[in-house]
Amino acid sequence: MHKRLFIPGPVDVSEDVLQKLATPQIGHRTKDASELQRRITEKMRKVMYTENAILLSTSSGSGLMEGAVRSCTRKRAAVFSVGAFGDRWYKMATSNGVPADKFSSELGQPTTPQMVEEALATGKYDLITITHNETSTGIMNPVEEIAEVIRKYPDVIFCLDTVSSLGGTKIEVDKLGVDICITSTQKCLGLPPGMAICSFSPKAIAAAKQVENRGLYFDLLDLYNYIEKKDHQYPSTPSLPHMFALDYQLDKILAEGLDNRFARHLEMAKYVRAWAKDKFEMLAEDQYASNTLTTVKNTRNISVSDLNKELGKRGYMISNGYGDLKDVTFRIAHMAETTLEDIKTLLSIIEEILGL
Repeated sequence: MHKRLFIPGPVDVSEDVLQKLATPQIGHRTKDASELQRRITEKMRKVMYTENAILLSTSSGSGLMEGAVRSCTRKRAAVFSVGAFGDRWYKMATSNGVPADKFSSELGQPTTPQMVEEALATGKYDLITITHNETSTGIMNPVEEIAEVIRKYPDVIFCLDTVSSLGGTKIEVDKLGVDICITSTQKCLGLPPGMAICSFSPKAIAAAKQVENRGLYFDLLDLYNYIEKKDHQYPSTPSLPHMFALDYQLDKILAEGLDNRFARHLEMAKYVRAWAKDKFEMLAEDQYASNTLTTVKNTRNISVSDLNKELGKRGYMISNGYGDLKDVTFRIAHMAETTLEDIKTLLSIIEEILGL
């Protein structure tokens, strides 16, 4: 029996979108492929609120995160972490020989503008990475305030991980001054895993030209140069099934209306937060709580594994905690095509199972 997923990716995918994955293949060096990729670029620019180049990668979001820090760090990277995925970005840098320092917040706390100011004021860094939405802690960083600080340092490349938030909350890439905004398909965009997407600014392009060893598969400058030269084609064989589905799903997202989509996600988030406060406790403070998933403190010491077994019998699944929070939290995602009615049904079933 299929379990309805309320986990922070992968998400449930609509049947009509799944069918698009089965579209008959075309040659990836054809004009039809170029046109498909051009359409995706135009639509992703609308979702990202950007005029910058769009790069597609047949990988998870982690691929483009690694590509960003390796391709554009000329001197040293400042990696800000609010959980497991910020830690991973730091590991990517050091594993590739990129000089980097990590600035960690206490679990459940955000990256603050003051932290960013203190780091960048040293003049040591020419690239900064920020996790917009951290799925381990349920934190959504105050990116507008952080962006105001970064704007004072025009030589610094601003990289933003929006893997679990883009398409579920408004992220105005150009207004924020983000140089490389990274997301992937299996969360708020409502597709299966397997493709990542990023914006790539002229400033990031200029920085990458100064970096000698950018790698190969995730060399963002090489990807950019190739699509410019070859009319929206890629140096390696791309996942055309994902592209067919993404092209179709972006039409659905834009037809829903971006503001309507963001409002739906926020409505679900507020409902889950209220429930979490009533029955358990929130990990994040309200002002930093994610709009796409909620991390709940397991104050009742329930067995999340046993809860999931019972939920599974009814066709549902939530997520346990992640990393250092595995045993003390659980997580409920409210993203992609999930509706408020879906959330209400899930929470009522949890209450029934737990006798709340």
